[in-house]
Amino acid sequence: MSRMLRLGAARIAFEVRSYFRQGDSVFFTFLFPVMILLIFAVAFDAQTFGPPGEEVDAAQFYLPAMLAAGVLLSGLQNMSINIAMERSDGTLKRLGGTPLSPVSYFIGKLGQVLVTGFLQSVLLIVVAAVFFGVPLPTEPERWLTLAWVFLLGVTTCAILGIGLSALPRTGRSATGVVIPIVLLLQFISGVYINFAALPEWLQNVASVFPLKWLAQGFRSVFLPEGFADAEPSGSWEHPMIVLVTLIWLVVGLAVVRATFRWIRKDA
Repeated sequence: MSRMLRLGAARIAFEVRSYFRQGDSVFFTFLFPVMILLIFAVAFDAQTFGPPGEEVDAAQFYLPAMLAAGVLLSGLQNMSINIAMERSDGTLKRLGGTPLSPVSYFIGKLGQVLVTGFLQSVLLIVVAAVFFGVPLPTEPERWLTLAWVFLLGVTTCAILGIGLSALPRTGRSATGVVIPIVLLLQFISGVYINFAALPEWLQNVASVFPLKWLAQGFRSVFLPEGFADAEPSGSWEHPMIVLVTLIWLVVGLAVVRATFRWIRKDA
């Protein structure tokens, strides 16, 4: 067990270094939500959002959505594409012939997502606060909510990303398979479009998936309490955020257990 954990810890350092050496990963997963936040904050600078008396500017309104998008990109998109490419170029096959166990490999991947996702979230919050004057929460319970929503969300998205990596047949097709799924989830889950403005049937569809609940959890941290009235239930529903996300975490673990191989069966 100690050997497995040591190898996993060493793998985390390797994965983080490799992540920041890949320009496309840094641009499309690490910096992308920051750039979208900047664009929305500038484009909608003259608008306010929210109920009378609790209006917020565009930067504060879109910050929770970009935090949720960052968790999805760092976890699900990055993991699924990266592992699919490692399987296609023979990296997984080579690792299968080393003392590295699948558990140590997963520790490395999950650790990388936690580190990069945390840095990305900090960057988003700092940019919003410093450049656009977004007020940060003063209540400790809100920061606690931010912590558990982030940890639960990034872990679930990473596990789902590992499971989804089995879907593309080649590394070359991974982006074409994964990115449309990620974009669709973002559009129906209140990331780019105000969730309250979506048709009720589309809200119900989005409620099946974890991204909607993660975005809602982040909204409960950075938006005034009056915004809870715009949610479908009229409240932040923290217990439902935990329940739905945990269900998807279990589903992801089951898929990983059933599908992950160093080499594809149909290779």
